[in-house]
Amino acid sequence: MRVLFSCVPAIGHTFPLLPLARAFARRGDHVAFLTSAGMGPLLDGQGFDLVPAGPMPDVLFAEAAARTGQDPAAAPTPQSVSAFFGEIRLDTTADEAIPAARDWAPDLIVGELTDTVGPLVAAVLGTPLATLSFGPGIPAEFRDAIAANAAPHFTARGLDAPATLPAGRWLLDLCPDVLGPVAVPDGVTRLPLRPEAHRGPDGDVTPALPPAPAGRPRVLVTFGSHFGDPEIVLDLLTALRDGVDADFVGTALPGGPPSDLLVPFQPMAKLLAGATAVVTHGGAGTVLGALSHGLPLVIVPQGADQFVQAAAVSAVGCGVVTTPGRPDAEQLRAAVRTVLTDPAITAAAADVRKQIDDMPSPDEVAATLGAAL
Repeated sequence: MRVLFSCVPAIGHTFPLLPLARAFARRGDHVAFLTSAGMGPLLDGQGFDLVPAGPMPDVLFAEAAARTGQDPAAAPTPQSVSAFFGEIRLDTTADEAIPAARDWAPDLIVGELTDTVGPLVAAVLGTPLATLSFGPGIPAEFRDAIAANAAPHFTARGLDAPATLPAGRWLLDLCPDVLGPVAVPDGVTRLPLRPEAHRGPDGDVTPALPPAPAGRPRVLVTFGSHFGDPEIVLDLLTALRDGVDADFVGTALPGGPPSDLLVPFQPMAKLLAGATAVVTHGGAGTVLGALSHGLPLVIVPQGADQFVQAAAVSAVGCGVVTTPGRPDAEQLRAAVRTVLTDPAITAAAADVRKQIDDMPSPDEVAATLGAAL
């Protein structure tokens, strides 16, 4: 079978697809990614084809600012988010993606929740489509707005546009029920899919760090691949080291220089080994990756959909949410002390891990989809 994965050209939108892509490859299926050529270095060594189409996010963000006067990452609104993922992504990518995908001739297309290129390509080619979520459900007003903004590209080609997202025959839902799964439109079948912290191409999860000093908890401070401004991360690390009795490790941005306080950006699974808790911006991949290890969270939202993850974590009780941006140092310290010492938070994180462990594996979901085609 030939399986084409389609995603927004960004790490946070690509990494959640990799476990399922690897599962299809293990079955002997031919796998490719439809995304910007600039994502090539990220996918090198994965064993997948790259079907290049469209620009990288810097071009998309610049166009979003020009058209809406807003930043869909730092200050998301339905208008700015739908323009970014809907009209702008399709305006800049669709005409290149459709013939490239037609030449590759997929039997199945798998997109991610905010990807509109995959649904359009699937509609043009008449190819079955599955949509993969990457966290708790994005509010309906955003999903509906993205679909509405993408609709002209469908109707201009004589195609029916999806009324909302997710589109396609299947929703592959990475979010355990306890955190709030994505709403499923009529006609879409939900298939739970176990999330995992990002691993390298060979699946190596060997710890990247030596063990923490005996008797001291280790806290990973990571703000992902887009929001991890070294200045912010270093400020938080300094505040925490000055007031909390724990071992702290921070991560640099992809390609960013490491330092005494920051380790290089690398597969998260290698950094979570030996950790006791995680301080994060609240990106969906980081949240689900940490909870797949049963680790409690301190979430410091910076933008995008991080407030959705923060609300879910707060409601379940598996972490603490601070004020957005750069919280007061003592508030941050108090939050970390709480997740390190409150047994209820530790137990809630362990409960989420158990629910994640009970979800179908990528290999099981790949087999289910393969049998359905």
